[in-house]
Parts: sequence; structure tokens; C-alpha cells
Amino acid sequence: MTIPQWARTGLREPLVQFLIAGAALFVFFAWKGEPVDPASRTIEISLEDRARLSLQWERTMQRPPTDAELDRLTETWLREEILYREALRLGLDRDDAVVRKRLANKMNFLASSMVETAQPSDETLSTWLADNPQRFADDTTYSFDQLYFAEKDDAEAALAKISSADNWKGLGEAISLPPASDNLPSRQVEGHFGSAFLDNLRSIETPGAWSGPVVSGFGWHLIRLRARNVGKVPPLEDIRQRVENDWRTQTLETRQDEAYQLLRDAYEVSVER
Repeated sequence: MTIPQWARTGLREPLVQFLIAGAALFVFFAWKGEPVDPASRTIEISLEDRARLSLQWERTMQRPPTDAELDRLTETWLREEILYREALRLGLDRDDAVVRKRLANKMNFLASSMVETAQPSDETLSTWLADNPQRFADDTTYSFDQLYFAEKDDAEAALAKISSADNWKGLGEAISLPPASDNLPSRQVEGHFGSAFLDNLRSIETPGAWSGPVVSGFGWHLIRLRARNVGKVPPLEDIRQRVENDWRTQTLETRQDEAYQLLRDAYEVSVER
């Protein structure tokens, strides 16, 4: 039986792979009897469970565990399982910010795990380099305006007030950094404002509009890029690892955002204000 072309194309889409991986995990946990029923007082530790514990030990210690060590590993796992079930029984997983954050992080990891191990081709990296030259030319310069705020909420409120290029100078709080910079090299931008600030300048596609808030070591900023002069971009073979690292980081963020939006579209949300 052959797979239709549309199916082969669809299977290569990261979001389709994300959903397939999620379904596979659901089936696996269902087969394993998870999620745990906190009402159950029965715990069965199979030979497969002990083999898994043994393999984890061997990967860490570079040798198989002795029988006594494996028994201790099993007892440690059993202790954690009992405490875990009792915590579920008491509802300690609910309204817990730490648990909530860890589960959200696991979902993000699931969405981006395929990118972690992907090996981009030279064509992919060449395209990434051509589309983002400002990220790799060290002598790129920026001309921009910035408004500083100690609090993010104040920066967001000010952004809503800016309606033209003429009314921004009365906004913002005093800071030692200049409100306007001309032809500032990327290294100096990073030295004065930090890497997150520079990354935002790099990511702006169309100069002229205010954006933000952008975080720095001082606080929060609204920024308006006026001009960007891209310097000489090294050839791919000279900076391949740097380009690959950048591609991977940005693609991870994109995959997580796309996966979240796919899930978000399935919810109806109402917010009382």
C-alpha cells in the first residue's frame, strides 16, 4: 500500500508531527495504566520497570547496577510513587504554580523536541543566513530611538499613547542612556542595552514604527528603528555552527508558538474585566 502524496506532505509538517507525538504519548500512558489513579492502593513493579531503572543507572554510572543497588533503586522509585499518589489524593497538584509551570514546560518541550535533533541542510542554513544577514554581520549599525520605563505596565501604556512620530519625546523616564542613537554598532548596542534589546532590533523587519516593551538590564524600553546598515556577512562555511545555533533557537520558539496557537484555537476563553 502506498501513502498518497498529500499524506506524505502532511506528515512532514512539524505541527502534524507534534499532534502525532502527543497521541503516541497518550496511547503509551494509557497502555502503562497512567495517569495514576490516586484511589488505587495497588502498585505493580514489573521486570520491564526494573530494567528501565537499571538502564537509567547504567547510562549515568557507565556500568550495570549490582543486585543490591537495583533493589535500592526500586525502593526509591516505590517511595516516590507512593508519595506521588498520596499528593494526588490530597489534590496537591491543583493550584500549584510550580507544578503548573513544569507541566507547561513539558508541553513546550514536546512541541519543540523534533527541532532539537534536526540536522538542517546547507540549503536551509543558506536561506536562513540570506534572510537574516543582520544577525551575523558584526559591523552592522543601528539608528534608533528608545523610551525607558522602570515598569513594564507603564511601557505598555505609553505604547498605546504613541500615535505619531511627534508626540513621543514627552514620554518615558529619565535614564543615563540617550533617547536617540545614530549609526551605533551592534557590539555597542549590546554593551549598552543588552542582548535581548539587540535581538529585537535585529528582528524588526520594517523601520519606522514603535514596538516593545523590550527588556534590558535597566528595565523596559519602547524602541523605534530608524535605519539599519548591514555590514559584510561572512560566508556560511566560516560561521556554519553560529548560523545553525541561531536557526535552531529561533525555530524552537516558532514551533512552540505554533503548537500553542493550535491548542489555543480549540478553547473558548472569556475574561471578566
